[in-house]
Amino acid sequence: MEINKEKLLEMYRGMFVIRHFETKTKELFAGGKIPGFVHLYSGEEGVAVGVCSALRKDDYIGSTHRGHGHCIAKGGDVKYIMAELYGRETGCCRGKGGSMHIADFDVGIMGASGIVGGSIPLITGAALHFKYKETDQVAVAFFGDGATNQGSFHESINLAAIWDLPILYVCENNKYAESTSISSVMRVKTVADRAEAYGVPGITVDGNDVVAVYEAASDAVERARKGKGPTLLECETCRHHGHFEGDSGTYRTKEMVEECKKRCPIKRLGKFLEDEGFATKQEIEDIEKDVEREIAEAIEFADKSPWPKPEDALKDVFVTPYY
Repeated sequence: MEINKEKLLEMYRGMFVIRHFETKTKELFAGGKIPGFVHLYSGEEGVAVGVCSALRKDDYIGSTHRGHGHCIAKGGDVKYIMAELYGRETGCCRGKGGSMHIADFDVGIMGASGIVGGSIPLITGAALHFKYKETDQVAVAFFGDGATNQGSFHESINLAAIWDLPILYVCENNKYAESTSISSVMRVKTVADRAEAYGVPGITVDGNDVVAVYEAASDAVERARKGKGPTLLECETCRHHGHFEGDSGTYRTKEMVEECKKRCPIKRLGKFLEDEGFATKQEIEDIEKDVEREIAEAIEFADKSPWPKPEDALKDVFVTPYY
């Protein structure tokens, strides 16, 4: 599959937006600006950008507790996502979702879930809707390796298989379910091996190679649009930080983390762009400066945004007010 310069630069920018957003989120959380918990996506950008670059605006994704990257890659506005992290009224969920529950139907973000594997059956339902309505839309479920031991994963992929639903199951295998190594909870060699039990294609790619992810996702999305059913795509990746901010990280050595950072998908694509003549060092630096400006504006927007009004606490939620 041939990819032009415009697409490659778009993917580089997308990954750098996520990385810089997460870098600033880490700083803001440490400074007390962001309440609750945050789970940073740094290091895994190649998966979100590679997959979402193969989608249309009207395709849907379901995300996870580590979902900032998915939402940005799918087209979410960083101003409203940052405001949501701040808990402000201008956030994409009016400040009521926070870091782990971002949603924006306008760009196909069906929602993130703080429950491991929680969004998998929901986005499978979206795929069923697409098939029932006879559209050519595609749904994508993002989840970590830990979720593949949940019943929600197995039941969902089985239903998708027997009904030929237009869905792509994307496992971001960073080797750890919080602090539990995948090698201690799975006997098969790869997560993709599990696809055989359901009669669907299972593919493993290097999640640090955004081009490889994009090519594999494009094939799977095309297959789904043609009514040929789901694909399980395993993207082997690694996170640069702990499971959550404040994680002691004792289950990984410093050497393991440093080796992880050497496989950075952003640096990898940047080197490829320069080596193959797609972009100069100056062009790449210009992209990065523009992104830094965009994130700075998003932070300023969030910081100046109002808090939700107490009387609006029950608006926009599925609850019957008894008063």
